[in-house]
Amino acid sequence: MTPGNFNLYHRAFTRIVLAGTAAALTGCSSGGGSASGPATNQSEASTSGPITDIPDSGPKTRDAIALASLQRAEALAKSGMTRPALVEFERAIENNPSLPQAYIGAAEIYRGQGDYESASVRYRQAADLMPQNFEPRYNEGLMLQLLHRLTEAVRAYLKALEIKPNDFDANLNIATAYLEMNEPGSGLPYAQRAVQINPRSGPAHANLGSIYGALNRHQDAVNEYRQALEQVELSPPLLLNLANSLGKVGRYDEMVNTLNQVIKIQPSAAAYERMGYAEFKLYKYDEALKYFRTSVEIDPNYAPGHTGVGVCLLNEYEFSKRQNDSLRSEALSHLRTSVQLDPRQTQVIDIINRYR
Repeated sequence: MTPGNFNLYHRAFTRIVLAGTAAALTGCSSGGGSASGPATNQSEASTSGPITDIPDSGPKTRDAIALASLQRAEALAKSGMTRPALVEFERAIENNPSLPQAYIGAAEIYRGQGDYESASVRYRQAADLMPQNFEPRYNEGLMLQLLHRLTEAVRAYLKALEIKPNDFDANLNIATAYLEMNEPGSGLPYAQRAVQINPRSGPAHANLGSIYGALNRHQDAVNEYRQALEQVELSPPLLLNLANSLGKVGRYDEMVNTLNQVIKIQPSAAAYERMGYAEFKLYKYDEALKYFRTSVEIDPNYAPGHTGVGVCLLNEYEFSKRQNDSLRSEALSHLRTSVQLDPRQTQVIDIINRYR
């Protein structure tokens, strides 16, 4: 099971809205008075003599342009006009690189477009401008994780967790990232904290179960998977993980029952291969061979299925007191196919060398 199936839960980001400011220009108007005396002199003074000032009608400052662009962008985005909104957000950034709201607005649009690379950059820039703000740093990590840039994602999540240590999503996602990096030990405390924060979260229990499984703590994994199944609908990947851990602790009958559920929901090469393994462990070799053959029929490129067929056929060869050489030949063919598909199987290579 890909842990990411349980783990990535996008959080809706509440944008920080910049309060609008209005600049009011005040001017002097000459008061109405009688046509005699000082009033007449004042009027004459206002219409005669050199002009000593020029009204400022030149171009706006860059900050003012940026603010206007930001306000237009937010209005456009609110109306669902994301493309022109993005243009205005970027114009605001160009004219004032110190507006975090513009970076966040642009990041959200990039994210909605599936451009996680650009979104991650803009979230990071917003986070750098607001180092004590959790959301942009968390969202930077999320975008990087979606890009499978896991080391960078972990770094961003760690910074976010310095600000908000008990955030559920950040703990869940960093644990998942560590698991994807094949560092389950590093992810364990975060997976445990996610479950502590939200004990009713099925994905959190499933993620913790996956980490326990990777650490070979399969009884703990079984407990977590069962708690996950109490919270979420039956899922073939989750059931497969549960079945695998049940097998690791020798509970093969329960493994078979679990795999029967998987096959009813979604038959797959992996499910039939695991069923073959369980039946083999229960000494039901004919049933095991049947399931292994079904596995490779569903997916001829599924190496574990070929391994299972090969081992079962070699058992039959041994039961025939090595009289039926066709069993040995077919077994070696399946085992060689398995190694071609996955060359890392040293045990399978040893079996081939013993029987060739």
